[in-house]
Amino acid sequence: MTGKRAPRALPAASSRVHGDVRGRRSNAFEAVYAIARGIPRGRVMTYGQIAILIENRLSPRAVGWAMHGCPADVPWQRVVNASGGCSTERMPDIPAGLQRAMLEAEKVEFSAAGRLDLARYRFVPAPSRTPPRAPRGESGRRRRRKTG
Repeated sequence: MTGKRAPRALPAASSRVHGDVRGRRSNAFEAVYAIARGIPRGRVMTYGQIAILIENRLSPRAVGWAMHGCPADVPWQRVVNASGGCSTERMPDIPAGLQRAMLEAEKVEFSAAGRLDLARYRFVPAPSRTPPRAPRGESGRRRRRKTG
């Protein structure tokens, strides 16, 4: 063998490449859902904001995929894009205007351009009381401070 890899098979045109989650969800997805469950009625968070809160274990786009397959008790409509718009309009399995209608039912107002005012509606959760993790060395163990 010459060390060359066989070419990967391309996915079928009807299959999704990103966002398919089979089996048990990752802890990162569960962290996304926990944050979304904490967003009060009439308030929103962005995909990027949630990504930062989970220490960038997922990209904002991956947070969106997590929300697309979220459990029924997660208020998915309260997570919007960075410009205050609804990103679900392009999803073939979500009726057009559903996210906006759900937010308007919670008294969220949209501009004529279809954007909500993030300065007014963005929810910023209280800081976590969990102390930040100490940096780890290459071996995975905590670094010790040299004394003397």
